[in-house]
Formats: sequence, C-alpha cells, structure tokens
Amino acid sequence: MFFAPTLRTARFAPRAYDRSFERFVNDAFAGARRSPLVEQDDKSWTLSLDVPGFTREDLAISIEGAVLRIDSKAEAKRQFKAAYELPQDIDVATSEAKLENGVLTLKLGKLVPVNQATQLQIN
Repeated sequence: MFFAPTLRTARFAPRAYDRSFERFVNDAFAGARRSPLVEQDDKSWTLSLDVPGFTREDLAISIEGAVLRIDSKAEAKRQFKAAYELPQDIDVATSEAKLENGVLTLKLGKLVPVNQATQLQIN
C-alpha cells in the first residue's frame, strides 16, 4: 500500500482530522513503547509503562486534574517525556507509583465528582 499525504485548505480540513493524523504518525514512528497498558475498575486506573534504564530518581510524575505527565529529570542519562489525559480527574491522595525491572506501574485513583448543586426555595 502506498501512502502519500494530500494538501488541504483550511476551510475543508477540520482540526480533529489533523490531530488524528498526528496521532497516527506519532504511533507509527514512535512505536508502542510509549503506549501504556491500561486497566481500570470502579475506583482506579492502573497504567503500566515500559521505561527501561530509568531509576526512581530519574523520573518526575505530575498530576493536574485529569492529566498525567511523566518526565525525566535534567540529570538523567536519557530523556523521556509523556503525557496522558484520562476521562476523569485523578485523586492524588489515593494514587501511587512503583518502578520495578524497567516497568513503571501507576495506580491512579478516580476522583469522585462532588455535586455542588444547591436547592433553591420556590416562593
């Protein structure tokens, strides 16, 4: 199969198509090494990600809302950067990370949304 990119004008090219194409190209050339294995239950997600050659001190994990970022620190021998957006906010208090034999396993708690609706009295 031969693949050739086509030129499109802005009015005929929705941005979602561009993002899909970017994801396809990134996955094709970066390989599956950055795609985590994801499992979930009612209370948490479990992500397993291959990071061979890294130690606990080499990696920094940050969570902001539903976005998880994993970066290598400046003093690490190799560089690594990945970000994943989950469908629901992450509960940092119930989350944990473990690095064992080159596999980073993250257990991320699901933050239960709080209903902040108040009742208004009808007069």
